Parts: sequence; C-alpha cells; structure tokens
Amino acid sequence: MQLTIVDSPQKVRQFLHVHVAINKGNPQWIQPLDKDIEEVFNKEKNKAFRHGEAIRWLLLDDKGTPIGRIAAFVNKKYMNKGDEQPTGGVGFFECINDQAAANLLFDTAKKWLQERGMEAMDGPINFGERDRWWGLLVEGFHEPLYCMNYNPPYYKALLENYGFQPFFNQVCLSLDVHDRLRDKFYDRHAQLKKNPEYTSRHIRLNELEKFADDFTVIYNKAWAGHGGGKEMGRAQALKIFQSMKPVIDEHVVWFVYHKGQPIGCWLNLPELNQWFKYLHGKFGLLQKLKFLWVKKFKPNRKLTGIVFGLIPEYQAKGLDAFLIMEGAAVIQKEMKYHEYEMQWIGDFNPKMINIAANLGAERSRTLTTYRYLFDREKPFRRHPTLA
Repeated sequence: MQLTIVDSPQKVRQFLHVHVAINKGNPQWIQPLDKDIEEVFNKEKNKAFRHGEAIRWLLLDDKGTPIGRIAAFVNKKYMNKGDEQPTGGVGFFECINDQAAANLLFDTAKKWLQERGMEAMDGPINFGERDRWWGLLVEGFHEPLYCMNYNPPYYKALLENYGFQPFFNQVCLSLDVHDRLRDKFYDRHAQLKKNPEYTSRHIRLNELEKFADDFTVIYNKAWAGHGGGKEMGRAQALKIFQSMKPVIDEHVVWFVYHKGQPIGCWLNLPELNQWFKYLHGKFGLLQKLKFLWVKKFKPNRKLTGIVFGLIPEYQAKGLDAFLIMEGAAVIQKEMKYHEYEMQWIGDFNPKMINIAANLGAERSRTLTTYRYLFDREKPFRRHPTLA
C-alpha cells in the first residue's frame, strides 16, 4: 500500500471515486454532488481557510487502485465546550474493510496534525460548518439526507479498533407529517394564540431580505458563540437565503414574533437528495436541466428540518409549541409531504431532543462524532451536556 497527497485533477477524481466504489451496489446510498465535496477544499469558497488549513490523501493498493482516502484539517476557530487541548479534525474517510489500511490513513493524519500542534483529532467531521459531512453513521442505514455522511457499518469497528472513542452522538428523528401531534401542543398553542403580541409568518420569497434580517437577529441571539461560532452578518444571511431560494417552499419556513420583533424560526426544506439522487454526483448544465425536470415531475414527499430555535429569553414559555402548531396547520392541510426528518441534534442537547420527542418523533438514524487523544494516558471526556 502507498499513500499519495491529492494534488492534481486526476487525484481529485480518484478521491471522489473512492466513495462511489465503497458504496457501489447499495440501493440505500445516494451519491453526493461532487461540487459539494470539492467546495470544502476550495480556498476561494470555504471561509475556514481563513483560520486553518487542510490536506487530503489517497491510499492505493499495490496495483495502484485507490482503496481509501482521508482529509485532515486544523482550524483555529474549531472548539467544543470544555475542550482542554487543541484539537484538529479528520474527515471524508473511506476505506476497504481492512484495519491495517485504516490505521495507515489515521496514522498519517495524526502525524500531520501533531506537526501543527494538535493534541487530539475529532472525526469524521467537516472542514467548516457542522450541518454538513459531520459524524459517522452508526444506526439507520437508509437514504441519507443532503450533505450527510453515509458509510458501511464496518467503519465503526475501524475507528474504534484504532482507538477513537465516541465524543457525542448525533440523533436524527422523524415522524409522519399526517400524524396528530400530542395534546399539549394544541393546548399551549391555544393559550398563546389568545395573546395578540405573538404572531407568526411563513417566508415570502418576494420579501427575502426581510426574512434574512429576521434570521440574523435570531441566530446571533440564539446560536452565535456555540462551538466556536461567531455572529452572522446580514450579508451572509442574505447569501444563504438566496442560495436556498430555488428550492424553498414558502409554506414550510416559519418565523414567530413578539410585538413585531423576531424571536424564533423553524426552517424546513424539501429533502434535496430526493431530487439529487437522479444526478449521480454531477451538476453541470445537463444535470441542472434534469434537476428542473425532476423537480417538476417527480413529487418530493420528504421534508427536512434544517433549523429550529428561539432566542433564550423566550424559551420554556410554550413558544416552541406555538411555532410548530402555526406551521403544522398549513403543512398538514396541504398534504404535500408525507415524511419529516430533522437534521441531527447532539445528545449533549437533551432539551432539543425532548422537544422533538414530545412531537411524537422517533429516532431515525444516529451518527457519532469520535475523538482520539494523542496522549493515550490522558482521561477521556465526552462532550459536556448543555445547561
């Protein structure tokens, strides 16, 4: 076996193909778009390069056939609550079912990270935002959500045999859109509906700037600062909303207000992989035309929860139920979607998991973020629970 750094267009193609080869023949696998992976390693498109660096390797067998891959990265902005050491990341790991091959990939990434002052590595994670390519799939080997990692079950043993330990689990939950919610949601909604100070609106595409501004306010009060995150600027939020505009369904993106001020949001999208699975990883001109055809003529019955949250001073007041019921009244009535699955929630955030469970949602899949401490004598600590 030999390792080679990915430093040419040919090696990029091989890097992308390893994932295809590993999952070939699995009817549940959906090939991710090549562009979504390559943008991670594009210095002009990935802002994480402002604060870090990344490298990736291919593992070849004696005949020169790619049998594995891995990326490693350091990011000064990457941190988790309670971290006691500088921690790097590994991701985009793929490997045949061979522990020696996996060990070589992990050893290579570890050495590179140690040379840059890291004392631990988390993986598989993304060089960038946590809503993409984060965690190892360990339960629920069915069609992945858009930009969600998918891997064979044996990967769990490859990581744990090397010495990786679960740092936190990422829980996904799903429910049937047509199911009646639990009675307490109706009761709480009815109480708050009587108060004219609380209102809700679904997004309007012709008012995208207004809703991007509202999201900026909510995000900066509810999430900025967690996990090394920083405040979001208005321009950044507008760019995100504009990028989603071609696939936004106005009736599934909701905001709640108090005296006209934004205090919470519930962002959902049609599950993009239900369309992208027909494109086989490509998104050139022909695939874009095919995407428009598929989007029009192949109904997408699956809805994905992207973001849900309230700013801190409005939490634990029943407003989560108010927001959900306001949206559900429209979503259930339209009967467009049958299945709803939420993006992952870390098991360190039991409050959010309880909100989802109280809806009647059931666990649909689990991913795990692993950590490997370079000092094998140092006590291992899982991600602390959020208050």
